[in-house]
Amino acid sequence: MSFSSTREGDANARMSARAQTTPIVALVALFAVCAGLSLYATTLDSVTPAETENALAQPTLERVYDAVSDGGVVSPVGLPRAKAAFPDGYRVAVEVTTPDGRWTTGRRPPTAGAQDVQIDSASRPIGVETAEGDVVWGRLRVRVWR
Repeated sequence: MSFSSTREGDANARMSARAQTTPIVALVALFAVCAGLSLYATTLDSVTPAETENALAQPTLERVYDAVSDGGVVSPVGLPRAKAAFPDGYRVAVEVTTPDGRWTTGRRPPTAGAQDVQIDSASRPIGVETAEGDVVWGRLRVRVWR
């Protein structure tokens, strides 16, 4: 009987030793998890685009084109209709250029030396109707800023 009681004592000693870890190992594991989470959050923040990084110019360009074009051709006379497509709370400048002329509507964009003004810009080629009834290639450009 003493033989079986000795085996039970050894088994209990081994069971209690298995579930324990040293505090340093637990702290190192906790540090590794926290460092990984912090690195993930920092990387995610740097990859996410800011509010004004080409967020408004492209959709505004498409809305302006839809507002001022008729059958895929833009008439400079109808350029003031573009103001209905401007996003609320933003300043917008619309420009149509051809080899023979330039037409604008909206606000004048800030100069290049203006501080803390981020201008979002987008453009696309278009057909422009001239006064003679001809259609020439031109460019529609939209600038958006706060």
